[in-house]
Amino acid sequence: MTLPAALTVPLEDFCVHLRADLRRSPRTVTAYRTDLESLFDHAADNGVTRLAEIDVSALRSWLADGRGAAEAPATLQRHWASARVFFRWACAEGLIGVDPAARLKAAKVPRRLPRTLGVDQARRLLDDAVASASTDDSPQGARDAAILEVLYGSGIRVGELCGLDLSSLDRARDTLRVLGKGSKERTVPLGDPGWRAIDGWLSRRSEWQTASSGQALFLGARGARIDPRVVRRMVHQHLRSEPGSPDLGPHGLRHAMATHLLEGGADLRTVQEILGHESLATTQIYTHVSTERLRRAFNQAHPRA
Repeated sequence: MTLPAALTVPLEDFCVHLRADLRRSPRTVTAYRTDLESLFDHAADNGVTRLAEIDVSALRSWLADGRGAAEAPATLQRHWASARVFFRWACAEGLIGVDPAARLKAAKVPRRLPRTLGVDQARRLLDDAVASASTDDSPQGARDAAILEVLYGSGIRVGELCGLDLSSLDRARDTLRVLGKGSKERTVPLGDPGWRAIDGWLSRRSEWQTASSGQALFLGARGARIDPRVVRRMVHQHLRSEPGSPDLGPHGLRHAMATHLLEGGADLRTVQEILGHESLATTQIYTHVSTERLRRAFNQAHPRA
């Protein structure tokens, strides 16, 4: 269905706001657009042609359609979040007088703890990658070992890793300068194994370097900045070679790093800063992971569990 201009124009303006003002990623903007187009289609099917005509009943009806189509609770919660952010913006811009999403209740999403690696599994994974690099005739082994060490050692996201430049390395302070979500810059520490792996890769980087390499720290085989899809594929491949490990991607190494930090005694605020979470509540899930692992170990090992 072709939406009326009274609905499409605010949607386009909102997407510009997400990109230009809030610095949201293209993937995030696409997700908002998809959700809101679904809402506006639903509203138009029911004869609504203006933004001000969308009320809380229309929003509930839209979400009910999603439940009827057996959409996952997490998807329904994302729909709710998209509507809340959009109508709050529309109200602030004076496009509507009342925010219809203010009274909308979120879908309940069952809490699912992220699967993660044990400390010994992570150690074997990284040791194996470093050992493989020493026997690899190409630079790939050294690059992959460095990527794994940096992902686990610093807990940065795969997009942040791919965006690292040579100038992002601060050897005097043993830290990386990372450009995170919303173009927010933060500094994260990296330990000696990570620096040794980076040095191993840098000693081979020139073999792949081309005019398109620029200042990118990690390169693909053709010399350009490495693509996140290549990193994900490589991480999955290495994790599959580790017996008993869950099939995780780069984000799984981030989960592992945060969990292991907390299990080792790090405070929650420090982990929040390292991970770049805006809300402490986002970081708190790792305390649940740690507690769950301790409970399992207790139940398996304690004679009076």
